[in-house]
Amino acid sequence: MSLRDWSLLIFLSILWGGSFFFVRVALDDLPPLTLVLSRVLIGAAVLAVVIRIAGESLPRRPMVWFTLAVMALLNNVIPFSLIFWGQTAIPAGLAAILNATTPLFTVVVMHLFTTDDRASPNKAAGVALGFLGVVVLVGPAALGRLDTPLWAIAACLAATLSYAFSGLWGRRIKALGISPTITAWAQLSVTTVVMTPIVSLVDRPWTLAMPGMPAILAVLALAILSTALAYIIFFRLLATAGPSNLLLVTFLIPVSTILLTSLFLGERLAPTHFAGMALIGLGLAAIDGRLWQRMVGARTG
Repeated sequence: MSLRDWSLLIFLSILWGGSFFFVRVALDDLPPLTLVLSRVLIGAAVLAVVIRIAGESLPRRPMVWFTLAVMALLNNVIPFSLIFWGQTAIPAGLAAILNATTPLFTVVVMHLFTTDDRASPNKAAGVALGFLGVVVLVGPAALGRLDTPLWAIAACLAATLSYAFSGLWGRRIKALGISPTITAWAQLSVTTVVMTPIVSLVDRPWTLAMPGMPAILAVLALAILSTALAYIIFFRLLATAGPSNLLLVTFLIPVSTILLTSLFLGERLAPTHFAGMALIGLGLAAIDGRLWQRMVGARTG
């Protein structure tokens, strides 16, 4: 990757790592589902302006919108709701570590449901290491040794499984011939349509107290920086650096989140959380494969 690609990758990790930080701040004043709706509504509005400036046209075929609607369900509605709900009870840093298991679940889902993306030996080893990391993370909570609700951990892991299935479904999008910005806007717009009646029935946001300025700023940052801007950078890197290099962002997101929450919120993680993160990191490195290839190359060279 070029120096510019590396800079964008690090910036993207800060934006996405910051999303867990912004969510933690906003949840002090807003319920999870209302926060999901706020994020996607504002993010869709920002991307609509970008599309308007770029002069892009919206898709008209019903099949395109059906494909994008399913993608919105798997990539936004379900995981956003589960992660935000989980973050009401666990530290943002732990949520980010759990979110880093997405590539592990993706390898399993692709192996089970595709014929052209089967798990190689290094991927299988990576999944085993990664899930050992999950066991280290979840074990103390399951045994009641940490004040960490098991349901919150399960919610975050279920969200990563939904992300994995969104990756499987997302293979259909390339054939649609629509731009990445339109894809991102459509997902956020469909999510807005789906979440609006749910939030109206469950949260009745018009009855909620006015959130404080920290929560308002966190929502704006979450929607504009960690959603709209992050999507634009993500799709640019996808085109210039490729999906394999984009996997590297998964290593960096928990680090960004832990630094932000420890500096500004005073959150502290247990030693088992860091041990689990290390094992998940080793698993991701095995899935990526490049570190192993370099080690083998150094020995044979």
